[in-house]
Amino acid sequence: MNTDGKTYKKFAQARARKSPVLKNCAAAFASGGAICAAGHGLRTLFSSVGFSDADAGMLTSSTLILIAVLLTGIGVFDTVAKHTGAGTLVPITGFANAVASSAIDSRTEGLVPGVGAKIFTVAGPVLVWGISAGAVYGVIYYFVTALR
Repeated sequence: MNTDGKTYKKFAQARARKSPVLKNCAAAFASGGAICAAGHGLRTLFSSVGFSDADAGMLTSSTLILIAVLLTGIGVFDTVAKHTGAGTLVPITGFANAVASSAIDSRTEGLVPGVGAKIFTVAGPVLVWGISAGAVYGVIYYFVTALR
């Protein structure tokens, strides 16, 4: 079938399933809010048992990462994310899921050539560009504040 771009676009749009945008947004808002509320509850719990604010924040992040990795490992995270969308994928839990999923998917190839080489296939670009952008913005910020 030899078609031009416009014809193919019409063909694809006619057969594409319509996305329930409002429902998806509500689910993402609710699930993301639930994760944030759970994080706030954990931080409050850690602070109430005597940890400093900095330590409570670190323990909260670590606990959310651990929960996300465990749920990814037993196959629950993907099922939940399928129904809640970006609400579970945007916070720190989504990053933990991306790293854990890459490790799980490549474990059959061996520890070093599989898991070791491919664990950051999804998260690697996020790290590279996040660190690079932070460095560039830091230099810009330095020069902007130095010129005042």
